[in-house]
Amino acid sequence: MARDPNHDVLFEPVKLGPVTAPNRFYQVPHCTGMGYGLPNTVAAMRRIKAAGGWGVVNTEYCSIHPSADDAPYAFCTLWDEDDVATQTLMTDGVHEFGALAGVELWHGGSHSPNRISRMAPLSVSGEPLHLTAPIQSRAMDKSDIRDLRRWQVDAAKRAKRAGFDLVYVYAGHGYLPFQFLSHRHNRRSDEYGGSLENRVRLLREMLEETKEAVGDTMAVAIRLAVDELMGEQGITASGEGREVVEMLAELPDLWNVNVSDVDQDSKSARFSDEGFQEPYTAFVKALTTKPVVGVGRYTSPDRMAGLVRRGVLDLIGAARSSIADPFLPKKIEEGRADEIRECIGCNICRSGNNEGAPIRCTQNPTMGEEWRRGWHPEVIAPKASEAHVLVIGGGPAGLECAHAAGQRGYRVTLAEASTALGGRLNRESALPGLCTWTRVRDWRIGRLHELPNVEIYLDSPLDHDDVAELGADHVVCATGARWRRDGLGAATLFGVDGLDEAHVMIPDDILIDGVEPAGQIVIYDDDHYFMAGALAERLALAGHDITYVTPTARASSWTEMTNEQHFVQARLLEAGVSILANRMLARAQAGAIGLGCIFTGTISEQACDSLILVTARQPEDSLYQALAADGTANLSRIGDCEVPGAIVHAVHAGHRFARELDAVIDPDMPFRRDRVTA
Repeated sequence: MARDPNHDVLFEPVKLGPVTAPNRFYQVPHCTGMGYGLPNTVAAMRRIKAAGGWGVVNTEYCSIHPSADDAPYAFCTLWDEDDVATQTLMTDGVHEFGALAGVELWHGGSHSPNRISRMAPLSVSGEPLHLTAPIQSRAMDKSDIRDLRRWQVDAAKRAKRAGFDLVYVYAGHGYLPFQFLSHRHNRRSDEYGGSLENRVRLLREMLEETKEAVGDTMAVAIRLAVDELMGEQGITASGEGREVVEMLAELPDLWNVNVSDVDQDSKSARFSDEGFQEPYTAFVKALTTKPVVGVGRYTSPDRMAGLVRRGVLDLIGAARSSIADPFLPKKIEEGRADEIRECIGCNICRSGNNEGAPIRCTQNPTMGEEWRRGWHPEVIAPKASEAHVLVIGGGPAGLECAHAAGQRGYRVTLAEASTALGGRLNRESALPGLCTWTRVRDWRIGRLHELPNVEIYLDSPLDHDDVAELGADHVVCATGARWRRDGLGAATLFGVDGLDEAHVMIPDDILIDGVEPAGQIVIYDDDHYFMAGALAERLALAGHDITYVTPTARASSWTEMTNEQHFVQARLLEAGVSILANRMLARAQAGAIGLGCIFTGTISEQACDSLILVTARQPEDSLYQALAADGTANLSRIGDCEVPGAIVHAVHAGHRFARELDAVIDPDMPFRRDRVTA
């Protein structure tokens, strides 16, 4: 299919100092949860991005010295020659497809606790670390500053030997060079503090010295936060952010502009629109002749092309969009934009790094599996038999399973009990801020309709006899889960009196059956992900009096992992929701429920006319159990029907079943381990 001429501008080459990007698609540096510990894993993932058409592919943050140690978070390193060899795995893979390889050199300053290196944390003026830790940082003296500049240059030289085409000076997201810029952090009285010109001095020196060291063959980029989104308390795009760009306008070969810290810059779709950064970063191109790249969770090629034509950006930066669909550029180039697997902005990708685990993606189940399982986002092995696969349930697991098995060429029958495909996605996407989650459903439905070997039956509940009559060779139960009514949750493992009374509800009563709670509503959250917070917001916006109770210290506490918790709590408070933290549900009688302090056990009463339990979920596995009891051959269960989890778990489970169908897999070691072997 021919490329849309409106998108031609996206495939123009862009000169970056001594190198040239083959197009305007730029994978900005982003965390992976892999770091230096999984070199083959991360290299394979970046290689896939290059294969998918990204003209520039960057590393995650790459430490320049052991005093920049962010453990337990996974980061990469360029400390010595062994790291050069490791990074060459990535550059070789990226160069194989004609893309440029970039490295984001990093020192965290007071964001570096140095838990492994055990070196004294450094910062511009000496301050507590930006985390809960019983250690502070010390103010850098002139010798430390000289060392920092040398570490940057030495790491840049190693990057050159590793084959990188582009190297960063990283002054964004609150890290050390930015701390020198910030009047909040920089309280120095020497030539590196005081006036903005003095506060810019270190950044200027690092840029100049990096260019002098490697600029003959490598582009030198700056990543700069031009607005901290803190008003006059921080750097602003209309104030010092603009002045910094004016001072350094022609010095770097590329401006990579962003806003604030990582939480703000990578806000989820629940709390930000695509491209929300534009009002803060659009001024940069008018102040420099050098190319500018920025991000915005962009997925639409029309919007991308518009950003270039309007003079906002020269390169379209992407982290999450490149994770959801590594082949986004190729699909646009080949006139297949309708096949783009659009990022839903759920920030599950952030959770991997925050939990110390490799990256995963709700939309792209192959993310992080490129090396250890050999999965490719666009290529799947053909069928190994003429088997007929029956998939029961059209939620996220069933849709993905049917699609992937259908791609392989198997005859697939997908039976959905309700009148619409989507399962939990249909309900959850109706909650405030979650409308983009429909992309998980819609992309898969669109692809299924292109597969003639897949039959879809709606309004088709199946029982044991129906399954037997269909005579499929493989039966896959993807029948989902329901919220529990017995109060069992992450912290509540015992019975609670009163849960059988009429005033007690679960989310399914509201989202499926349309029940409207009345009076004073208490939402008890012992699930800790999005549901309780989103449900509280919806009901509060409808005018209800809501009290939110949780045994943890914060509302929707697991959303810390998706960088959303702060925004969740702020949204609830702004909506008038009362939050009672560190409280366990002790009894549930109508009128006044009992809440126990998790520390002392002291029970207090809370007025309550409607109690909504958001605790654990129970697999809807009665059909599976009946089939298993009857000895049904080749019977499997996937997704929430097996283990209730997030959508990302369901999609991965569906994909894995389809990939491994008729394959020989060692059940005790189903993937390769990234390690040194004898």
